[in-house]
Amino acid sequence: MKLTSKGRYAVTAMLDIALNQASGPITLSMISERQDISLSYLEQIFAKLKKSDLVLSARGPGGGYRLSRDASQISVSQIITAMNENMDSRKCKGKQNCQGGVECLSHELWSDLSDMIDGFLEHISLQQLIDKRSKVKEIKFA
Repeated sequence: MKLTSKGRYAVTAMLDIALNQASGPITLSMISERQDISLSYLEQIFAKLKKSDLVLSARGPGGGYRLSRDASQISVSQIITAMNENMDSRKCKGKQNCQGGVECLSHELWSDLSDMIDGFLEHISLQQLIDKRSKVKEIKFA
């Protein structure tokens, strides 16, 4: 199980769009500047996000990216999956051949953990992250 920087940056970039798209399409250079992520890295990330139908793009002057649907309809799991991230904690990747071609003694433990991680990320939307961030800011400045 490993969440790479590509998965983390993809979630961050999607949050950036969700927070800022009301003022129009968001360019990768805007995200790069605000989030301190390499522009070339963002290009790779957004090719996958677009292929997974998580973002829409518009070319030309005034172009950029926006979410393909409401932030409440996009889960963190969908973003991670779009990056081809492997959140499976099982050594065998579910094939039950962990130990010399047979299931290891702790296979069920790692299967349950993988299911819990996926379920957790599937039930967190971009909107929930935005709402949580807003509450934290309100508390800090209250």
